Amino acid sequence: LKYERVGLTLRPDLVAVKEESGDAGKFEALVKRVAANTDSGIILMSDNPEILAAGLKTCADRKPLVYAATKDNWEKVAALAKGSACAVAVKGSSLDEVADLTTKLSQAGVNDLVIDSGSRSIRQAFQDQIIIRGSALQKKFRPLGYSTIVFPCEMTGDPMMEAMIASTFVAKYGGIIVLSDLQGESLFPLLVERMNIYTDPQRPLATSAGVYEIGAPTDISPVLITSNFSLTYFLISGYIETSKVPAYLLVMDTEGLSVMTAWAAGKFVADAIAPFVKKADVWGKVKHRKLVIPGYAAAESGGLEEELPDWQIVVGPREGALIPAYLKTWKP
Repeated sequence: LKYERVGLTLRPDLVAVKEESGDAGKFEALVKRVAANTDSGIILMSDNPEILAAGLKTCADRKPLVYAATKDNWEKVAALAKGSACAVAVKGSSLDEVADLTTKLSQAGVNDLVIDSGSRSIRQAFQDQIIIRGSALQKKFRPLGYSTIVFPCEMTGDPMMEAMIASTFVAKYGGIIVLSDLQGESLFPLLVERMNIYTDPQRPLATSAGVYEIGAPTDISPVLITSNFSLTYFLISGYIETSKVPAYLLVMDTEGLSVMTAWAAGKFVADAIAPFVKKADVWGKVKHRKLVIPGYAAAESGGLEEELPDWQIVVGPREGALIPAYLKTWKP
C-alpha cells in the first residue's frame, strides 16, 4: 500500500516477521520469502537467538532490526548484532531493566539500539514513551537515549482501537509502530498524521515553479496560473485532469504559500505575476493570449491588464472544485 499526497509517496516502512512456531527452518523460509517480495526494512522477532540467527542468515545484507535482546539472551543477541552490524531492539519488563540492558549492550559494543519498554497496556506504554523521551532530552540520561518501538497490535484485538492507539504513538513518541495488519482505511490516516506532524513548518511544501502540461495540451488549450504551494498545485492539477480538458498550468514561485496567503503577503500580485508570465515559454505554444487567474486573486485582474496589455485576463473559479465545469465551457 502506498499513496501519493502533495508530491510525496506515503507508505509503510517496515515488515515485522514474528516467530511463533519455534521452528528455525520455517522462520528462515518465511524471512526469505518476505525479503524476496519487498524492499521495505525487516524486523526479525523472536526471543530465541538461534532462531534469530536463522532468519538473519537470509537477510543480513538488508540490515534488519533484531528483536529482541532481553535479560536472558542479551549476550547472544549482542554477538549476532556485532557479527552482522544490525540494530537491536531491547525489551525489558520495566524501564530500569531496559536501562540496564542498554548499558550492557553499549559496553559490549552494540550502540545501534531501539527500546521496547515491555508495556502492553495503553496507559503504561504511553507513560513510558513520555518518561523515555523526557529522561533522554531533559535529564540527559543516556541509557534511555534511543528511539522506541511500540506494539499497538498487542494492546487490543479491535482494529479500530489499534489504529487509535497507533495514532497516539505517532504523536507521543513512538519511533517504530507495529500493526497487526495494513488496511487502507487505518493506514492512510496514520501516514498523513506522521507527515503532518514531522514536516518542518518553516519549510512549506513547495512545487518547482514552471510550466506544467496537463493532458496533451494544444495551441488552443487554456492557460491557468497558481501558486507553488504543493497542496494547491496537486489539487488544481487534479481538478484539471478530472475535467478531461488538456491545459497548461503556470506555477509561480510564491515561496510555498497558498494563493490567498501569497496574495496577502504581496507575493501573488500583478507586478510579481506579470514578469513571471512574460518569461514563461508557454506563449509560443498557444495561439490565444488568455490567462486564467484564481478567483481569489480577482483583485489583481485590473493590474494585470495594465502590466500585460496584449493579453486578456480571465478570472477563474474561486473554488478548485469548480474548475472541471469551468474548463468544459472554456473557449480560446
